[in-house]
Amino acid sequence: MRLALNLGYLAAWNDPAGHLALAQEADRLGFSCVWVAEAYGSDAPSMLAWFAGQTERIELGSAVFQIPARTPAMAAMTAATIDKLSGGRFRLGLGVSGPQVSEGWHGVRFGKPLQRTREYIDIVNLALTRKTVAYDGQHYQLPLPDGPGKALKLTLHPTRDHVPVYLAAVGPKNLELAGEVADGWLAIFFSPEFAPESLKSIEAGRVKAGKTLDGFQISAGVPVVIGDDPQMCAELVRQYAALYVGGMGSREQNFYNALATRMGYGDAAREVQDLYLARKHREAAAAIPFEFIDRTSLLGPVERIAERLQAYQEAGVTEIATLIFGDHEHGIQTMRQLARAWEMAGLSL
Repeated sequence: MRLALNLGYLAAWNDPAGHLALAQEADRLGFSCVWVAEAYGSDAPSMLAWFAGQTERIELGSAVFQIPARTPAMAAMTAATIDKLSGGRFRLGLGVSGPQVSEGWHGVRFGKPLQRTREYIDIVNLALTRKTVAYDGQHYQLPLPDGPGKALKLTLHPTRDHVPVYLAAVGPKNLELAGEVADGWLAIFFSPEFAPESLKSIEAGRVKAGKTLDGFQISAGVPVVIGDDPQMCAELVRQYAALYVGGMGSREQNFYNALATRMGYGDAAREVQDLYLARKHREAAAAIPFEFIDRTSLLGPVERIAERLQAYQEAGVTEIATLIFGDHEHGIQTMRQLARAWEMAGLSL
């Protein structure tokens, strides 16, 4: 199991220089990867390309490139470029986003996300192997029929024969797809206690592809707050958890709310969503059960975190992608303490 950093987005409470400082510290400490997200603010490739020129060893991952935000050919071009700039350090994380962002921000219909994702990854892999891209799918046709388009191939020679593809997946069918067509899974709200349920779906996808779980990467995005009292540490995670469980999507379609329900927190998930959609954000955060936060985060003293890391490793996680709260100076301190917990757990960076 390896240790990584998930920086999320640029926002009002952070800045590019702070993100760069965190990425460089992670590189210095020997972290495996720095992941960058996008929604409808900062974009991931700009940040990753910036990091590529100012880091040395750490891998650079998109968590995620939104599928509705760019064509599969554009995703392949960007992946090949960042991989070239970084000397072969790029990981391509993909996700369909959600209906509100897909249709409201990108103007792309959300229907049939599984088939769309399958076709998207097919085309990305085809392009990155520098084969001529001709594709006849339900969602993508290249070239377009009855027009002047010509089947083309990538002119840039990628650094590697294969750029690893990770899929952000939450629901059982999407998890199965990740197992079938991707090299790894970007997990959110990963609980070692619930891992067998998720891995069952991924394994079904691997079987479809004639593969086992051997070599399949599981990168779990895990909030980390270090302090004496786990209950107090959890307070810093509440707003983050409430945003996803309560507000990331509509009442009818919130994948994270459905995940919390499958994990056994259905009553709390409904209450959190009701409060969040009523714009009672503080009350929604307070309604997140401590147990849910504790099972999906690393909280408390370094010794407690070191012990908890064993559960993640035993659950099959290959990488902990740390989510840190606070400014970059606090983040650097947290990363150093986490590296110490890593050593106490008998793990190596």
